[in-house]
Amino acid sequence: MIELDLQQEIIHEAEQFAASEIRPYAQQIQEQQAIPESLIRAMAQKGYLAASVPTEYGGLGLGPRSYGQLTEVFGKALPAVRSLLTVHTSLVSETLVRFGTEEQKSSWLPKLVSGEWIGAFGLTEPEVGSDAKNVKTEWREEDDAYVLNGTKKWITFGHLADVFIIIASKYGRSTAFWVERKFDGVLTKPIEGVMVGGETGLAEIELHEVRVPKSHIIGRLNEGFEYIVTGALDQGRYSIAWAGLAIAQEALDSMVTYSRKRKQFDQKLHHFQLIRGMIGDAVTKVHAARALCLRAAELREARDPQAVMETTIAKYFTSKIAVEVANDALQVHGANGISNEYPVSRLYKEAKILEIIEGSSQMQQEMISHYGLKAYYKRGGGV
Repeated sequence: MIELDLQQEIIHEAEQFAASEIRPYAQQIQEQQAIPESLIRAMAQKGYLAASVPTEYGGLGLGPRSYGQLTEVFGKALPAVRSLLTVHTSLVSETLVRFGTEEQKSSWLPKLVSGEWIGAFGLTEPEVGSDAKNVKTEWREEDDAYVLNGTKKWITFGHLADVFIIIASKYGRSTAFWVERKFDGVLTKPIEGVMVGGETGLAEIELHEVRVPKSHIIGRLNEGFEYIVTGALDQGRYSIAWAGLAIAQEALDSMVTYSRKRKQFDQKLHHFQLIRGMIGDAVTKVHAARALCLRAAELREARDPQAVMETTIAKYFTSKIAVEVANDALQVHGANGISNEYPVSRLYKEAKILEIIEGSSQMQQEMISHYGLKAYYKRGGGV
């Protein structure tokens, strides 16, 4: 991990980059339903696609707190760009750093770091979402390779990616495979007609007799869920926690700015008590969300085992308040809120997705409740 002062300098430069290279083109990117290759290359050249990758592998070496802040910077500018960090960096690159062999890391990480390769994480299937232990994609072993058959769906950047971490199962045990698009039998189909996220290359991935070299297993055979999936989802949830904060903060900024400029009944909106009440609630929610994200970052930097649960709590809370604050921001904007001339309509739709991806809010509630039932049980207490 590099010095904190240098990390903060990178965050400041990223803010300037987002202001000049992303915000002015956000509406255009949405309309074109694609992140320009030129923007991806520019982010790679700045090192943002390898922000949390250690410097020895060519990354920026940001710690959890600074990486979270970087996620917030891009999430405020355009959530689709933040999604690239969540998938390519958190789910794929960090998983390779954590579980790959030295040979795999030395061979594959430079291409991920440079942006020559864009990575995607293939877990979800047409009939499998939160029930990640029961993936239907299968593998079998042959003399010189593993052969994969199955279908993945709702894979972010799946239609753009050059490489995939594919989770496949045999006899109820999962394994993570490193699959390159160029392998025979790999076919991706873009998913169209979505409410939001069309810019992220959502795709269905079909795997027909795909031969994967035996050197392309990430981690251990039959231990994909216990290590790779749970580890990757934890990394993804941390990124999504900051993504929720980013949307809530951007919505709050928009709400306050609009209320101080817009007049009704010969008064600025912020003079109305009910509007101020909405702003007060939004400020409180955003501050609480930031505190949870920073707490998760602190524990992750300390490698505290409690970091996983704190990350889950942060992801659950920030995705929830992102929807609430974005909803109030849209309400304050009135009819203008549904116009694409203002950011709040986009923020409202983007916020809702966060309650679904990387584990639905209901799944997070279940995990948090299991933790709470153990952590806060007082033996011998009265009924």
